Amino acid sequence: MSLTAGWAGRWRADPGRVVLVDAADGRTVTARALDTRTAGVAARLSAVGVRPADRVLLSCGQSLETVIAYVGILRLGGVVVPANTAYTAGELGHIVADVRPVLAILDDPARASALPQPLPLGAHRADLTTLDGTSEGWAALDDAADEEPAMVAYTSGTTGRPKGAVLSQRNLSAGAEALVQAWGWTPDDRLVHALPMFHMHGLGAAINGSLTAGASMVVLPRFDPAAVADAAAAYDATMYFGVPTMYARLRDTGHLAALSGLRLLVSGSAPLDPVLFQAIAVQAGQAPIERYGMSETVMLTSNPLHGERRAGSVGRPLPGVHVRLGEGDGVEVTGPNVFGGYWERPEANAEAFTPDGWFRTGDIGELDADGYLRLVGRASDLVITGGYNVYPREVEDAVLEHPDVIDVAVVGVPDDTWGETVAAYVVLRTDLAADPAHAAQIGDALSAHVSSRLAAYKRPRRWTVVTDLPRNAMGKVRRDLLRTPPPAM
Repeated sequence: MSLTAGWAGRWRADPGRVVLVDAADGRTVTARALDTRTAGVAARLSAVGVRPADRVLLSCGQSLETVIAYVGILRLGGVVVPANTAYTAGELGHIVADVRPVLAILDDPARASALPQPLPLGAHRADLTTLDGTSEGWAALDDAADEEPAMVAYTSGTTGRPKGAVLSQRNLSAGAEALVQAWGWTPDDRLVHALPMFHMHGLGAAINGSLTAGASMVVLPRFDPAAVADAAAAYDATMYFGVPTMYARLRDTGHLAALSGLRLLVSGSAPLDPVLFQAIAVQAGQAPIERYGMSETVMLTSNPLHGERRAGSVGRPLPGVHVRLGEGDGVEVTGPNVFGGYWERPEANAEAFTPDGWFRTGDIGELDADGYLRLVGRASDLVITGGYNVYPREVEDAVLEHPDVIDVAVVGVPDDTWGETVAAYVVLRTDLAADPAHAAQIGDALSAHVSSRLAAYKRPRRWTVVTDLPRNAMGKVRRDLLRTPPPAM
């Protein structure tokens, strides 16, 4: 059974159930309407020439119409190619030239001019209304085989050119079903969805999980702390997914307590520092569930629904997933959710998989006696100073224990003596950041702070105060933008 065949079966079993709510204007979509409208999208796509296994670029903001377009592509058997709405012409051009979609669905007509070459079937109108509704066209629905491609998800590209991870119907189904089982997701749940709809978190976890569980979603057009709090209360929400920067903003604006009535808070896509973990636990009344996933794998591990949720850990393997530590403590995984390879990248595929077929995630990890996984860092982020290995996450956790620091990123910068030296970029509390004298002295204070927490070779030798850290759309720090040597303080 294809991913969408299961969804359609749930819609028809309870056609009057509300499955989508627009938080901006209160519009609702019932299961019957979602069945009809997504079938209409599939029919219209078929009428203009999209065929099963054709790639369709989808680059749209959060909306009910984006959900409907996404599901319609999948129901036709098309392959969704999500793309960040903030991509420049060059970034979008790389994806289009690489994966060669037959059609682009965009939410801004001006962005169609950024496409680097004419697509076989052109670019759709911005408001998506030309796709939505009924159609006299016909298309076979929900008929894709398990191993047929369903998505080409491009890696975030914090280093190098993004690669397209080809995920099958089975990969997406397995990923969603594992979350439904692990998190006790039921039709009675309602998720506040304020995540981008061009990333695995917003698509593979939030949308696919909700529809697989037969649950509902409240869709926000963008993340806003007050809007999240209002939606949680107004629509009797039970779940919220966010990235750490979202939780930080909820904390800093005093809205974390508004989430105390929800049964489940999930954090992912970037490390959640222990200080913020504790703030969520206290102010929202429950420890968040930190989980671990990738574009290539949907979701891999999670802290438990029932049991200890450990700060700094991404938990145990999800149902069907197996995790081990390979050479250099590199995290390797296998399971029905793990993709089969990158789009037209045979050399990358040879490097990405072990001889026995496990995927090398590129993350460095530690497994404790209870099977909880802690991510130490990315192999590509490893700092080697004087022959010693330094993992940025460990240093960052130590720096974040200082009460004046609200954010930090650690990188290695070239050094004639040590090969690399450890450099830290820190964001100070707002009331301190405006004080030049304090900023000038913070390096000495932080050096003293970490001296009792870290071995000498792990301690930053350079400290730079910044107003914020460069991050991608999912909150991951762009360390590549920080690696030019900062002035010493």
